[in-house]
Amino acid sequence: MVTTPLLSIGVEPLRVDGLVSAVSGEGDGAVVSFLGLVRNHNAGRRVRYLEYEAYEPLALKVFERIAAEARERWPGVRFGLQHRIGRLEIGEASVAIAAASAHRADAFAACRYAIERVKQIAPIWKHEFFEGGDVWIEGATADPEDRRARAEAERVACA
Repeated sequence: MVTTPLLSIGVEPLRVDGLVSAVSGEGDGAVVSFLGLVRNHNAGRRVRYLEYEAYEPLALKVFERIAAEARERWPGVRFGLQHRIGRLEIGEASVAIAAASAHRADAFAACRYAIERVKQIAPIWKHEFFEGGDVWIEGATADPEDRRARAEAERVACA
């Protein structure tokens, strides 16, 4: 039997079905998943592919922090977060998140909160290659201790 890690970062393709199974338990009323895919366009440009880089040890600590924050805000939520690094082609999954809870609202909110926090605080950088050039797109923009950033992620998640 293959065990799916709840929190991971690496070059292997993501399998949301394994992550959903890993967080699912008896008595859950809801399991929500999010799968972020490499899209073929951004900022008016045709994207060819992406390359993700990360500081992996710190990224895993950040994922643990995000999971703990989600459990603190939505007690009883079981949570998983995985992110790819390396070259990803159009249509490939770059991030997978799953949240299980007795109530659908909590599962949806925890899942949305997680992707907002990943964008804010995870040491992951996206290098976009498009027709005619390339550019670094994103990276962590907030201090993990910034309460306003955390509140903003929660506001978006619960909107």
